[in-house]
Amino acid sequence: MNDNTQAPANDRRQFTRVPRQLRTELHQGGAAWEVVLIDISLNGLTVTHPGEWDADYSHPFQVILRLTDGTTFETYAHLIHIEPDTLGFQMEHLGAEQIAPLARLLSQTVDDELVEQELRLLDEINRLTHD
Repeated sequence: MNDNTQAPANDRRQFTRVPRQLRTELHQGGAAWEVVLIDISLNGLTVTHPGEWDADYSHPFQVILRLTDGTTFETYAHLIHIEPDTLGFQMEHLGAEQIAPLARLLSQTVDDELVEQELRLLDEINRLTHD
């Protein structure tokens, strides 16, 4: 694994962040912002800060990634942190139709075995939070 895919030692993330630069759109209500994906995991993503925006932080965002093969990956996510240059989101309620393309995207950078381990962890977390 590349050193740049590992989180810092004091980072509490459970999922490997993979650096990717992809055109990304954030939508909320009738508003939309063009940003660039910085990194992504099975649980969250970081994008560039769009500059001026008037988002409602208490409501989820629709996130649309434009993948290099011409397809899109869409999910809903909550804003969890704001930095001067970046926004961090936690994805929610990923279904099977979203997990497969996301796992393929991650597998382009990290070992398939690691992706499988993290898929099992995500499944376990989802079962615990929905039981």
